[in-house]
Amino acid sequence: MTPVPVPLSGPRFQTEPAELYREMRRDHGSVASVVLDGDIPAWLVLGYRELHQVTGDPVLFSRDSDLWNQWDRIPDDWPLLPMIGRKQPSILYTVGERHRERAAMISEALEAVDPFELRSHAERFADELIDAACAKGEIDLVGDYAALLPVRVLATLYGFSEEQGPGLVTALNDMINGRAGALAGQQHLAGSMAGLLADRKADPANDVVSRMLADTSGFTDEEIIQDLMVMMAAGHQPTADWIGNSLRLMLTDERFAASLFGGRNSVAEAMNEVLWEDTPTQNVAGRWASRDTQLGGHRVRAGDLLLLGLQGANSDPQVRTDGSALTGGNNAHFSFGHGEHRCPFPAQEVAEVIARTGIEVVLDRLPDIDLAVPAASLTRRPSPWLRGLTELPVRFTPVPAL
Repeated sequence: MTPVPVPLSGPRFQTEPAELYREMRRDHGSVASVVLDGDIPAWLVLGYRELHQVTGDPVLFSRDSDLWNQWDRIPDDWPLLPMIGRKQPSILYTVGERHRERAAMISEALEAVDPFELRSHAERFADELIDAACAKGEIDLVGDYAALLPVRVLATLYGFSEEQGPGLVTALNDMINGRAGALAGQQHLAGSMAGLLADRKADPANDVVSRMLADTSGFTDEEIIQDLMVMMAAGHQPTADWIGNSLRLMLTDERFAASLFGGRNSVAEAMNEVLWEDTPTQNVAGRWASRDTQLGGHRVRAGDLLLLGLQGANSDPQVRTDGSALTGGNNAHFSFGHGEHRCPFPAQEVAEVIARTGIEVVLDRLPDIDLAVPAASLTRRPSPWLRGLTELPVRFTPVPAL
């Protein structure tokens, strides 16, 4: 009997995704049949080996969304359009040599970021956010801290003014959650990027946008705007969730208790554990089959959409034979992707510095920090794409602001 396709929505992605992925693997195997909003069919790749195959073969499993065989069923107001776009001139949907040129432009623009300057920005904004709450003895480490920090740092690196940060946070969250407000969030972000581009053309500076504009490969303004949107979205929310998920782990798992009392080695260990067990980017859209093929025992037809199940692959029992054991320094997870469309290494380094700095500032500034609610009452955002807490309320002994 053919298993029923699984809706890629609903509360179980919030409450028990690990159990849900186990059930999907049991019923469907390493590749599961799923449906998106509007009963649009897709495949979710859950197997570690199968995901390696899909991400490692950009010809058979293309990033060109024009191949999709469902476009005639997609309405103009489909809420997932910001996630699965048609003819988007961004690096996400570019293939071949042009993709390699764009990846090089982005990598070089980010590689020129001074690591000491980056950490300084992250510490300054983190301290400001802690200063706003440290005398009260309580703070929501998600809503009042992690959700505000990465975008403030990234906006500064790109060349935005500090006043533009809060509007960018709201727009990004609306766009990424893929519900009401997704398209409006996308439009706000695009307008902000276009304005920044115009400013930097008239007045270049030592920032990421000016370096991208100076590239000689002949990219259009629209291409650069789209790439900046991708960089901002991919750099902000997953990093915010990396901070929140790591702090939750340290506050609720006795294996990381030393982190709360000055044990800096366990911060990196907790961050790596989150990338395996509770990765911020759970599922990614996507790849499209360029011809009929077989994958994980299923017949995949030309034009079918394949979603990358990063968390499903990370927890594949063929790879994680003992899920209770700490991962240590093993970073063979899929949390930054794989293949030529993986997260560029300089972008990964920027995210890691922001996340680690954000966590360490909390531990340095807030003594005897503890959860203000039972751990079991913590809830997640209702998204199958990104996994993060709705809030992380903590209490501590009040301390003076810096």
